[in-house]
Amino acid sequence: MIFINDINPELFSYGPLTVRWYGMCFLIGIVLDYLILVYLFRKRGLALSYLDSLVIYLFFGLLIGARLGEILFYEPAYYLQNPSEILKIWHGGLASHGAAIGIFFSYLLWIRIHKISFSKFADILVIPMPLAAMFVRIGNFFNSEIIGTKTGTDYGVIFKKLGEDFPRHPAQLYEAFLSFIVFLVLFFTYKKYYKKVPELFFLFLYMLLYFLGRFFVEFFKDLHGPLPENFSLTMGQVLSSIPILISVGWFLYSFFIKSILQKSYSKNKK
Repeated sequence: MIFINDINPELFSYGPLTVRWYGMCFLIGIVLDYLILVYLFRKRGLALSYLDSLVIYLFFGLLIGARLGEILFYEPAYYLQNPSEILKIWHGGLASHGAAIGIFFSYLLWIRIHKISFSKFADILVIPMPLAAMFVRIGNFFNSEIIGTKTGTDYGVIFKKLGEDFPRHPAQLYEAFLSFIVFLVLFFTYKKYYKKVPELFFLFLYMLLYFLGRFFVEFFKDLHGPLPENFSLTMGQVLSSIPILISVGWFLYSFFIKSILQKSYSKNKK
């Protein structure tokens, strides 16, 4: 089945104001993220005053990190030649890996200012993040950007706005579906088991599931980044490998190595 994507990226215009599908999807994702966090904070008996302050830091961390990620990871040469384009985020160019880094460092700044331990909110904050990522990728689909590779069959999406007449993999929708599944797993696992697992379990579960999924979706993307043409991995896969390895290391240590070390220590003590 072939779908022709000839969608106008502009949702509506009113005078000088233009609202785009991408902006609307981004807004919906952020609002849903916040509402789910409010629900989870209340269920845990956590003060919402913390959340209101924290969300501001995370929002700006997301925007700044996503933009810097696009500049540094994917198009450094272009932005070096056109520095005036760096601040024009409305021209597109937000990288999800950069967004994750920006959120991480803005959270570190916030907990340092408020003198709060890293683990206090880390697990709960990651629960709705994949849902926000889902809406961003839907926005990318409306914008006909972050396109997939050619399918070579009678299946796929023809991005007519790009002047194309052949089908591609709808990589944006693959990633949106992946993000939704990761959100469901995190949300329902958290509700049932958050008292039964060690701290930071959900942070590393999010990192493992989301970036592992991202690694495989990258095979369908027509976006290599500034790596050599003959390099077997895309920039997205290289960047995804880091959180995957970190999270695998944490799970191995927390559920296997730590218990072995504790048993060995107890045995030697006797």
